[in-house]
Amino acid sequence: MQLHTLKAKTEKTTRAPVGRGGKRGKTSGRGGKGQTARAGHKIRPESRDMIKKLPKRRGFGRNRAKGVRRERVRYAPVNLGALAALPAGQTITPELLLAHGLVRAHKGRAPKVKILGAGDLAAARAFKGVVFSAAAKAAVEKAGGSLS
Repeated sequence: MQLHTLKAKTEKTTRAPVGRGGKRGKTSGRGGKGQTARAGHKIRPESRDMIKKLPKRRGFGRNRAKGVRRERVRYAPVNLGALAALPAGQTITPELLLAHGLVRAHKGRAPKVKILGAGDLAAARAFKGVVFSAAAKAAVEKAGGSLS
């Protein structure tokens, strides 16, 4: 038997310290006054200050799309004068214009096409799946063409 193996019959009790050095007295372990002494105190993280100095990227947040936002429809323009190169008697469609090289493919397929009024339309033509400007529409109707 040695001294370090002996056990006490009763456990040693310690009284709760009070005053400046204890956990339940005066400042109760909170230290001094000010922000750190208050209930629910938070020290701002240092990384927050670095984040706040970065510029905001405008237009990429929660309020980006207020109201209804629609994609702008982009048309491939084709003048009436360019249609003279196409074979007569065929209905003019975006696919036909793409096949003859008057428009370029958009995302691997025929684009939406708008016929503009520059040039003359010699013969009556049938159109399908295209949009017209006011001048082009008048010229096609004057030549006896059909719009659909």
